[in-house]
Amino acid sequence: MTNTKNYAMMLIAGLLRVIHVTTHVSLRKACDLIKKDRVLKTIKLAHNALLDLGFENPRIVVAGLNPHAGEGGLFGREEIEEILPAINSAKKMGINVDGPYPPDTIFLRTSKGEFDVAVAMYHDQGHIAAKMVGFSTGVNYTVGLPIIRTSVDHGTAYDIARSRSDSADPRSLIEAKKLATKLANQSAKP
Repeated sequence: MTNTKNYAMMLIAGLLRVIHVTTHVSLRKACDLIKKDRVLKTIKLAHNALLDLGFENPRIVVAGLNPHAGEGGLFGREEIEEILPAINSAKKMGINVDGPYPPDTIFLRTSKGEFDVAVAMYHDQGHIAAKMVGFSTGVNYTVGLPIIRTSVDHGTAYDIARSRSDSADPRSLIEAKKLATKLANQSAKP
């Protein structure tokens, strides 16, 4: 509705922030979409979103696509040919970014505060980590929009909401509202 071309999904669960290079596409297509320009765009979106959240020098870490971040080309060349060139371009722009690191370690490191945001290459790579940390409290923040858009990270849960039972957990919605308020207050500062 805003005609925005450069935006991304960032999941926030406690200290863990994850932004996705690709989201709702097949794994096969996601692999094909891992290109330097798309990775660089996501790194820049992450950097700007964290500035909006009040971080002065956001620490960004980038996941590899392949096991062990490709192991120097042994398990794939995407890290060498697409991801690392994007990281190097971002560094030249003054962005504090590192990687690509093995995806099986960076989300834990980020959740402990070593980095401010992790760049995931595809949907499940980032979502599994975020939901392990904060399934009931996670927030979906759409970065890059000219408006503030936050939501629960687990979907609408209409089936539970319509059941009139007490099984719906409002914590994620409460966190989404808190984040939207924080963003609105940050943008209102002179």
